[in-house]
Amino acid sequence: MDGAALPAAGPRPQLSLWRGDITRLRADAIVNAANSALLGCFHPCHGCIDNAIHSAAGLQLREACRGIMEAQGCPEPAGGAKLTPGYNLPARYVLHTVGPIVRGPVTRRDREELASCYRACLELAGSHGLESVAFCCISTGEFHFPNQEAAEIAVETVTQFLGWKTSIRKVIFNVYKELDEGIYRRLLAPDGGAAGGA
Repeated sequence: MDGAALPAAGPRPQLSLWRGDITRLRADAIVNAANSALLGCFHPCHGCIDNAIHSAAGLQLREACRGIMEAQGCPEPAGGAKLTPGYNLPARYVLHTVGPIVRGPVTRRDREELASCYRACLELAGSHGLESVAFCCISTGEFHFPNQEAAEIAVETVTQFLGWKTSIRKVIFNVYKELDEGIYRRLLAPDGGAAGGA
């Protein structure tokens, strides 16, 4: 799927929604919801997006991440971002970000870290002159962030960022589940559903 050909999902021409396999999406960068080791999923055949992206990109991606982590010398904190080539993916690059792990009720820190994931990815993409970024639903799977609130934070943070001068021309919210597709369609609709609270 060519991300550039996706239509706007609402009144904001820069925002698109696509339900499908992110590893088949052609964009300047796709976002990987990574773990703090940044080395891909450690459970073979696990159905997480981290495993899917590393499997599709090839072993070069794990090697690139290993080099980043060796140079860094410590686990990747939540809310940051790292950039690697996409290797065998249609996307040119992968943005790796570690979302918050929710244990119990969502906290203010959880919300701040999730918003930081989106900002950090966009800032890093912009610093490299990238024009299109596709986000997965960060932290909503194995990390247990509630889908609705996570989507509200995603849309609000991305919309605010695009109000500043940036090279980014298109942000794609990539979803895999029907539940998430419905949530994002409502938030991106012309009635301004995205104004709901982060």
